[in-house]
Amino acid sequence: MFNGRTVLRAAVAAVAVAAMVAPACAAHADPSPEEIQAQIDKGNKEVELVVEQYNKVNGDLEATQAAIAKLQADLGPLQTSMDAARENAGQVAVSAYKTGGNLATWSLMLGAASSESFTDRVGTLEQISRSQQRDLDAFSAAKGAVDAEQRRLGDQVAAQSRQKTELETRRKQIEGDIARLDEMQRKAEQAAAAAAAKAKTTTPAKPAPNPGPPPAVSGAAGKAVSYAWAQLGKKYVWGTAGPNTFDCSGLTMMAWNAAGVSLPHNAAEQYSRVKHISRSQLVPGDLVFYNGLGHVGIYIGNNQIIHAPNSRTVVKVAPIDIDTLYGYGRP
Repeated sequence: MFNGRTVLRAAVAAVAVAAMVAPACAAHADPSPEEIQAQIDKGNKEVELVVEQYNKVNGDLEATQAAIAKLQADLGPLQTSMDAARENAGQVAVSAYKTGGNLATWSLMLGAASSESFTDRVGTLEQISRSQQRDLDAFSAAKGAVDAEQRRLGDQVAAQSRQKTELETRRKQIEGDIARLDEMQRKAEQAAAAAAAKAKTTTPAKPAPNPGPPPAVSGAAGKAVSYAWAQLGKKYVWGTAGPNTFDCSGLTMMAWNAAGVSLPHNAAEQYSRVKHISRSQLVPGDLVFYNGLGHVGIYIGNNQIIHAPNSRTVVKVAPIDIDTLYGYGRP
């Protein structure tokens, strides 16, 4: 596993060290906005991978919690069976005590008027004994089953606790990494503004192009594309899947969910579920995977995708070659 924190810490430290060791008159020694942006891009890819790992562990945790709920539901009938067996065993013990145990048994047998009656009574006693044994066996089996389920439940709870601890650790790491990236972005913007002011030139801001109407796509793929299109402009937040914020796999998961197709909230697991296709086979609605399965977007045609890039931007339309391509899939 990569260490995104270490890489980002090193990048920020490099900026600080350069500022400390360079003479005041040697502004050219500071990292350029382009160099800082390259560091941001590298760190952003690493954060993507961590986010997708978080999504996978979170999905595993939800499955564990569902299993625990089922185990708890299963304990109900077992407890009822155990209580019934315990009650039957108690009744056998009370009956034996009241009838005097073996003395009552011999009295019953010796009081037989004939050999046939004696045989009948012996058979009756054997049946009672077998019935008592079955009750005791049922109690033992039920108790063993309950104990086994309780042990399994305890193991599940322990596993869940470990997963929660890991998730919290990862969450703090991701938030720290993103905060450092935001700080690096701020420095890059300040550097660019300072350079523009020094050159006494300004670059007019380009208005964001109007994406126009959504592409016309029919069938389930059309529903997925329409859903993704409707989310344009919504903020990226890692670990979320709508309705107001998304991360990359959360967006593609919910887009295809709108079309009646269930996908996991993780880019790598989505890739494992879909049919793999070539780039030449791409049609709107297909998924495009990037960065070692650290990122995913939905293809909308004309070599464009809709994706949720990172925490410094929003759900947007982008060229298909926005990042290092990994593969293509059709849900």
